[in-house]
Amino acid sequence: MNTALNKKYFSHVIPSILAFALSGVYTIVDGFFIGQSLGDTGLTAITLGYPISALVGAIGTGLGLSGAIRFAILSAQGETQKRQECFSGTTLLMLIAAALLTATLFAFAEPILYLLGARGDMLALCVSYARVIALGAVFQLLATGFVPFIRNMGGATVAMIAMILGFVTNIALDYAFVWALSWGMAGAAWATIIGQAVTMIVAVLFFLVKKSRFCLPGPRELCRLWKNVLTVAISPFGLTFSSTITMLFINRFLLLYGNEQAVAVYGCIGYITSILYLLLQGVGDGSQPLISQYYGKGDHRCVRATRKLAYVTAIVVTAVCMAGVYLARAKVGTLFGASQEANAGVIQYLPLFLATLLCLAFVRITTSYFYATEKNKLSYLLVYAEPVCTLLMLLILPPVLKLTGVWLAVPIAQVLTFVIAWVAKRRVDAKI
Repeated sequence: MNTALNKKYFSHVIPSILAFALSGVYTIVDGFFIGQSLGDTGLTAITLGYPISALVGAIGTGLGLSGAIRFAILSAQGETQKRQECFSGTTLLMLIAAALLTATLFAFAEPILYLLGARGDMLALCVSYARVIALGAVFQLLATGFVPFIRNMGGATVAMIAMILGFVTNIALDYAFVWALSWGMAGAAWATIIGQAVTMIVAVLFFLVKKSRFCLPGPRELCRLWKNVLTVAISPFGLTFSSTITMLFINRFLLLYGNEQAVAVYGCIGYITSILYLLLQGVGDGSQPLISQYYGKGDHRCVRATRKLAYVTAIVVTAVCMAGVYLARAKVGTLFGASQEANAGVIQYLPLFLATLLCLAFVRITTSYFYATEKNKLSYLLVYAEPVCTLLMLLILPPVLKLTGVWLAVPIAQVLTFVIAWVAKRRVDAKI
């Protein structure tokens, strides 16, 4: 039993981790090319503008993963027609969301980025990036939303291949648009959305091969499905976007207590730690199809066994990454074209963010377990605890410790969130 479960677990999780590893590199590619091209100014601009792209991806992940969780549970219950309606209804919901995002972000890019702290020439750079991202929102949203469905249809390897092709396309086009053609921020944005379009096309081809029919339920059932999808989507959306929410808070306080160079330092740290965040998401999302299937069958023993494997995998991945990044910390700023002063800041503050990553690993896997088993309220609690705790620390620490207080806010918030997650998990386990 354990051998069969382990084999099944790793057949799902390893491709997912590899896919998200590439996705993690995907997120830093723009920062690498922009930083090497424009230096600290470019790093600051891409750090301030990145939340726009992250928002689109997080909405796609939230809607897609929520629909895929319901799809997996219906599959486990033998509801073939309903699971197909779930896929079709979720796809329509994602298309509507993409249209609304394109219209909103394109029209209001400038005031949104101004609120995020961009000013003057920096604002112009960020707007050029955000408007291109807005135009390609449908590709990014569907790419991130379709990948969970592919995994829940038994195509974990195909999901990995789709993300690899998008990643390779993004790198090639970043080189062509940012370096060769000198399109700057807009070039990085075009590379991103075209790469996402490639991933989306591979996903569509997979669905065609699987002969996934597009069949919507009746209006009442469709509304009920959308309500269910949106209710669950709040958690995976927040899990994907919470680090970006934290980034928004930190950027504002760094500009308040520091300067633009401090934002460039945090940009380098954020890009590196985001890779680990995505690796942990790979563990959580890779185990989700199995947890949801066992949950749908009422097999709580296998649910807990799969969750235990996810915890162990996350701890190992995190420990290895912490050691590797710490040893290479002197090269992080250089990788992104940061100035010597900014690189010194990365060397100084990066260990603070590495120190609490094991706490983050526990929280991420626990959150994934909660939303995979439709424990929505608890997943909401853990998803949004970290940004809320971060904001509280930013309101308390910097007035006393100045810039040092800003840097300490995230590590302390992650420890507080770990405590909340530990208590929530113990209460759930006591009831099973």
